[in-house]
Amino acid sequence: MDALINKRIKQVLKGDQSAFSDIVSHYQHSLYQVCYRMLGNKQEAEDIAQEAFVRAYMNLHTFDQKRKFSTWLYRIATNLCIDRLRKKKPDYYLDAEVAGTEGLNMYSQIATDAPLPEEELEKMELQERVQYEISRMPEKYRVVVVLKYIEELSLQEISEVLEMPLGTVKTRLHRGREALRKQLNSL
Repeated sequence: MDALINKRIKQVLKGDQSAFSDIVSHYQHSLYQVCYRMLGNKQEAEDIAQEAFVRAYMNLHTFDQKRKFSTWLYRIATNLCIDRLRKKKPDYYLDAEVAGTEGLNMYSQIATDAPLPEEELEKMELQERVQYEISRMPEKYRVVVVLKYIEELSLQEISEVLEMPLGTVKTRLHRGREALRKQLNSL
């Protein structure tokens, strides 16, 4: 797959703008997922993913084709997410009660396609709790945990995406796991 992506990159650099649409098609879902996991907001994740593709296109001439394109693209998106998180303070929480209701929180406003059985509901609540706890983690741990466990990147790829030593990635991943374990044990 990397060979195909590199071929498309060469085509774009030669002036074939339509070749970039293949690159976007290949990475759009995974890039959106990274952004969503970091930001926790669908619209912001879509905006940041789109901005990451625009920046990648505009700066494609600076990409070193000896490296993985996905690492470079994830780095752009991660930086944009971090910038957004620094600029934005949370304006609401899903655990906050909806005004004018008794006991309803923002989770109750999330639409579902079909009613879920009790087991699926418990699984969903656990996933939401894990996502919530991940979102509460310090940014430096959250980024590493999301890239490792949600996006399933290798430690080396995370090191390249975040431009930090492998040892630092391992340390942050360990500390992030411990923090998450401690938060989830308090359930």
